[in-house]
Amino acid sequence: MSAARRGRRRLGAPWRRRRPLRTRLALAATAAVALVAVGVCTAAFFVVRSALYEQLNLSLTQSARLAAQRNPDSGPDTLAGECRFLAAPACAEVVPADPSNDPAAPYLLPVDAATRAVAAGRRAPFYTDIVHAGHPTRMLTTDYAKGRALQVALRADTVEDGIEEAAWWLALIGAAGVLVAAGLGYWVSRTGLAPVTRLTATAERIAATRDPRHRIELPPPGREDEITRLAGSFNTMLGELEQSVTAQRRLVADASHELRTPLTALRTNAELLARGERLTAEQRERASLALGRQLREVTGLVNDLIELARDEEPQPLVEQVRLAPLVEHCAEAARAHWPSVPVRVRVDEVVVPGVPARLTRLVSNLLDNAAKFSPAGAPVEVELAVLGGGAGRAELTVRDHGPGIAAEDLPYVFDRFYRAGAARALPGSGLGLAMARQIARAHAAELVAEPAPGGGALFRLTF
Repeated sequence: MSAARRGRRRLGAPWRRRRPLRTRLALAATAAVALVAVGVCTAAFFVVRSALYEQLNLSLTQSARLAAQRNPDSGPDTLAGECRFLAAPACAEVVPADPSNDPAAPYLLPVDAATRAVAAGRRAPFYTDIVHAGHPTRMLTTDYAKGRALQVALRADTVEDGIEEAAWWLALIGAAGVLVAAGLGYWVSRTGLAPVTRLTATAERIAATRDPRHRIELPPPGREDEITRLAGSFNTMLGELEQSVTAQRRLVADASHELRTPLTALRTNAELLARGERLTAEQRERASLALGRQLREVTGLVNDLIELARDEEPQPLVEQVRLAPLVEHCAEAARAHWPSVPVRVRVDEVVVPGVPARLTRLVSNLLDNAAKFSPAGAPVEVELAVLGGGAGRAELTVRDHGPGIAAEDLPYVFDRFYRAGAARALPGSGLGLAMARQIARAHAAELVAEPAPGGGALFRLTF
């Protein structure tokens, strides 16, 4: 490839990139229609030209036949010479194969070696375009008799004029077609890309305002196409983004609200301990214990928020986890933390892919939640079983015998910082169940809450 050609390509690529998509689409449509129009007009030109010459050739053939019939055995000579006039009959002359037999008077039409070859029978008849008396003329050279050829000619002005006129009309039609194609291409690109234009404007508006509540206006149902589906998908994405932003803002607001109380208490106790010389030993001990307890609450809350900020499990930490010993370990920890609540466990051997530490946190949160609402002496029942509905399906249930979940609270038990009316006096931040569901979803499991038969709450985790 030459340097100039490479240079043109380098210059053409940025030009194409700078042009709007609508302009490029209109130009592409115009170029395509222009190519088709030029091709059709060119083909039509050659068809018209061929038809006109075919008609002229047919007239020459008829004139040659008529001349042969009127002069069945004529010697070398000019038979008719009026073809210089437009409406006159064809010129005709007989030419011998041997130039020595030529007449004394010169021939009216040009004679060459090809004419002698036809007269001698060595060549087939042929047509020739010549200029006679200053006018375009079509000549036929054909066999006449043994050793002689017949030449007939007619003026071709009408054919040439017809071809020229057809060329002008076809060029005019082609140019009009290109202009119409350009207009239609621009209209089609403008109409077809209107949803894309609205999509772009919406995206730019969202980028400028950082407000994902904007939506692209869609056409009525029944008029859907690929662009409309793209706009609908974009609206769906905006809805998901709006929900994500709303959830993020709510999480920040709820976290700020939850942290305000323990941080205020921490500051109060820290200021109180700073004036320790004014306190008795018992007061300092009580303030130190409260400060340590509040530090643990804030640390736990911050750790829970960090865990909730993670949407999925890190793949390098995923392994095949045996759930039976994991559940037993979590039950032992719950018994130590809630000595007044018995924990009954019944497990089958189940293996699932996951992160052991995160699954331990999930089961521990469920057991702590159940033990927190269980009265002293009422058991928490844990069961891990393999389901018979399909290969690889298992279910973990945790049931308590506490007050249960009120119907109005059931849709919100997994929301962050949500605490039912009966739980407001109990310790906790309202993040345990939200974290449990997030861990379950990260492990392709489903966690649901429902009232237990006979009272209490039942949490069902299905792998």
